Amino acid sequence: MAARTSLVTRVSNELRGDLASGIYPVGGRLPSESALCSRFGVSRPTLRTALRELEALGLVRTQHGVGTFVNEPRTVRVGLERLDSMTESIRAMGRSPEMVYASRQRRQVLPDEAERMAVPADSEVLELRRTILADGEVVAYSYDLLPIEVFGPDFDAVALDAIEGSIFAYFREQLGVVADHSLAEVHAVASEHIGWGAESAAHSLFVLLNQLHYDASGRLLMYSRTYFIEGRYAFTIHRSSGPVAVDAGVEALAVSPRLV
Repeated sequence: MAARTSLVTRVSNELRGDLASGIYPVGGRLPSESALCSRFGVSRPTLRTALRELEALGLVRTQHGVGTFVNEPRTVRVGLERLDSMTESIRAMGRSPEMVYASRQRRQVLPDEAERMAVPADSEVLELRRTILADGEVVAYSYDLLPIEVFGPDFDAVALDAIEGSIFAYFREQLGVVADHSLAEVHAVASEHIGWGAESAAHSLFVLLNQLHYDASGRLLMYSRTYFIEGRYAFTIHRSSGPVAVDAGVEALAVSPRLV
């Protein structure tokens, strides 16, 4: 099994490289299964597994009895140095954003969360789980923790259902709070246990954006872990040989996400 998995990965990676370099044009048909099997020296089951991986990533589509065709890449480019919400980033490039809230609950922070957020161990948070879509296509899953203190002394459980769409927009319009800056870490994640819903089982590769959001006074507004589906929402880093901005000893890089 391990050997076959290795072959599937090799074939999938090489084909993804071909797609990225434009060897196979958008809308064009990939070579026949027999031709690809001959090229890679693999069996049809191995090739078909690799093609299913590409299809799950939205890179190709297979029409049974006709062939496998290259999908048109759809991209959203916005610098991560700009603290835009995901809905704003998606909308800015002409696509329709949607946030589907899978759950909302008030609870106490876990020890690792308290450490990450630098809050007391007995702090309470509002936990939100959201699915982020662009033109109806799932592009990310987000786990968000909002300190209860952000909502003020009049927080009511009824207010949970009032949080819809962009959390940044909710902050501005309902609480009069503006997210001013954030600290972010980017990680590659391979897991079959991220996300929810019918489509979640089809994805196991993600780019994790681990962020702490603050207002201008440095008050923590939200801790978010957003898992962007590899192949649907990717990040590029713009590097320069010129001077870079430095904040608290951390080099500022212009990192841009793009929907593909």
